[in-house]
Amino acid sequence: MPLVSSSVFSVLAAASLAAAQTYSDCNPTQVQCPPKPGLPLAQYSHDFTTQGPDDWAWKSIGAGPISTSQSGLGFTISKRYEAPTVASAWYFFFGRAEVHVRAAWGTGIVSAIVLESDDLDEVDWEFIGGAPNEVQTNYFGKGNTTTWDRGGRHGVQDTQYTTHNYTIDWSPQSVTWLIDGYPVRTLRYEEAVGGLNFPQTPMRLKLGIWAGGDPDNAKGTIDWAGGQTDYSKCPFTMFVERVSITNAHPASSYAYGDYSGSWGSIIVSPPGQGGYVFAEKQDGNLEGKPNDKPEEIQEGKDIVAIKTGSTKGPSGNGPNPGITLAKNETVGNNVTVSTPSAQPTRGVRAGMVPNLTADGTTIDVSWGMLAALGLGVWGWL
Repeated sequence: MPLVSSSVFSVLAAASLAAAQTYSDCNPTQVQCPPKPGLPLAQYSHDFTTQGPDDWAWKSIGAGPISTSQSGLGFTISKRYEAPTVASAWYFFFGRAEVHVRAAWGTGIVSAIVLESDDLDEVDWEFIGGAPNEVQTNYFGKGNTTTWDRGGRHGVQDTQYTTHNYTIDWSPQSVTWLIDGYPVRTLRYEEAVGGLNFPQTPMRLKLGIWAGGDPDNAKGTIDWAGGQTDYSKCPFTMFVERVSITNAHPASSYAYGDYSGSWGSIIVSPPGQGGYVFAEKQDGNLEGKPNDKPEEIQEGKDIVAIKTGSTKGPSGNGPNPGITLAKNETVGNNVTVSTPSAQPTRGVRAGMVPNLTADGTTIDVSWGMLAALGLGVWGWL
């Protein structure tokens, strides 16, 4: 199925989509990780059939041809070892993801729509090339693969030559999968090991295809994918026509307030705010850098925590507007912000860090709370 290409994404040599689904370059339930860029909008929408690529919003994380045409964004396996994949350049935190797709045909070829977080929460749509009238749903919490009873199979007429809208509606209470607006499955929070395995942390959207039927894969994977892939029948192409994201909590960045991986611990930095990134040293001092230079804060052997400006929702209530800290204002427990250019913030985060100084900005905390300065960085980490 040839593509009439108007633009080709840069392709990076990277792991397949299968590996990308289970890999994190920094797992915040295990180590302190820098904040990740957030979608600062409540709504993102793009039509690849008429608007072409959207390089601001997507980056290639796989290997293989990705192109745009009147058919949409095309992901093509043209030979063995290709797995063209893109990921959104930002994360979103609860909301809705709608993807209008035509899946790829071909025995062993898997087309996928994946929501994934840094701590390996995951929500999927998966299409098997040899099963054109079926789509599979799945989810993972914190990368837990000890059981394989989370998947679902759903009938849908012609996934490969008819475009359908595959939607994930995601809230703190539930995840619902919908096809063309009709719900086909709902996972409630308590059903996922009492919430422990419920996907609940900021996610990126990943789109792509891979060969589950590659002969080097495990037999179980090949069987699940419908059999071995015959590469002599290439190319195999998946088309994405439109993507729409509703972000319940627009942000310039998201960070993890602790190691729990719970949604109540997520720190939300409001869109467009200035501020600092703080690296807490083992001696208790903080190194501060403006948020437009995040590369200058690198976690090393002497850094024990990364702290940023924030809004943190209290446990049980989730992200909330919080309070506003202005220049030289003290808010509870002797928290003071003193800076010539302090930006308003939407909240504070728990902490016990005395006498923090960063590039002329001084924060005095006697106990209990760290004043938030907001993070507004658009440098992709």
